[in-house]
Parts: sequence; C-alpha cells; structure tokens
Amino acid sequence: MTTPATPPADDPAQERRESLIEYPAPFPIKVVGVNEDGFVHAITHIARQFDPGFDAATIELRESGGGKYLGVTITVLATSREQLDELYRALSTHPMARWVL
Repeated sequence: MTTPATPPADDPAQERRESLIEYPAPFPIKVVGVNEDGFVHAITHIARQFDPGFDAATIELRESGGGKYLGVTITVLATSREQLDELYRALSTHPMARWVL
C-alpha cells in the first residue's frame, strides 16, 4: 500500500489550504495591558514593524471597569501566517502587555 504524497512543509499552496485567512487581509488583534503612559505608543511601534502602512488612527481603546487595564485593538494588514506569528510573539513578550487576543 502506498501513502499519498505530502507536499513539503514550506509549500505555499499547502499553507493556503491550511489557513482560514486569505492574504493579504486586515486582521484585528487586541492587546490588554496595565493602563499606563506609553502602552499605546509601544503597541503602535510594534504594529508598524510588521505593517509599515499601519494607520494609528484605526486604533480602538477600551478601559476596564476599574480603569486599571486598557484594551488596545489594532488592525494590521496580514500578509502571511509567519508575519502574524511573529507579531503575536512580539506583542505577547512585550513587558507592558498582559494578554494578546
């Protein structure tokens, strides 16, 4: 019995079949952190590293009920799964971020 041929792991066609996103596409990401000076600027800076055309005017902010936390929603132009993985990694490891959704 033969097994079906499996495309190489770096095959772009295989990646498209496995992804639910058609690239490029706008992709919202919510980052929650302590509501302190510099948090929004830090998130904006990271977003621009991964999407040079990122428009900071599209940022949505939402404070927690007690005001201790701030939710920052950014919408980046997603161009690949690798880009999104790296962006999530950069956001989630930033010392001001608590959660990335």
